[in-house]
Amino acid sequence: MTNRIAPKDLEKKRGEPGKYIIIDVRDGEELEEQEADGGNSNIFGAVNIPFTKLIRDSKNGDLDRLRQVPVYLYSTVGKRADIAADELNKQGFNAFSIEGGFIAWKQEVEGRQNVVKLRDFKDIYDENVKQK
Repeated sequence: MTNRIAPKDLEKKRGEPGKYIIIDVRDGEELEEQEADGGNSNIFGAVNIPFTKLIRDSKNGDLDRLRQVPVYLYSTVGKRADIAADELNKQGFNAFSIEGGFIAWKQEVEGRQNVVKLRDFKDIYDENVKQK
C-alpha cells in the first residue's frame, strides 16, 4: 500500500527546509505542456527527476543520500508518484506520494482550478486515472 500525504498536510511542513525533499516525477514534455498553459508548472522547491530516471538512479545507489529524509513525490494526478513511492520504499526510502498529484496541489494549496488545458484534460485523465 502506498504511503500518501495530503497536499495541505505537506504545505504545513513547508517551514522545515532541509528536513524533506519534494520530487516531481513528470517528464520534460509534460512540464513544457503545463508551462505553455500559462502557469507555474511545479511545486516551489521541487526537484524534477523523471520517473524512469528516478527508478534507475535509486536502483544504482545514486540517490542513497535521500534515505535520511522523507521523500515526497508527485506526478500530474499521482499514479506514477504512487508507483515510484512504492518502489523507493521497497529499497528502504521513506517515500510518500502527494495525494492527487500536481492537480490536487494546485487546487487545494494554491487555489488554481485550470491546471491543465481543457482539451488535454481528457487525455491526461484517460492515461492516468482510468487505468487505476
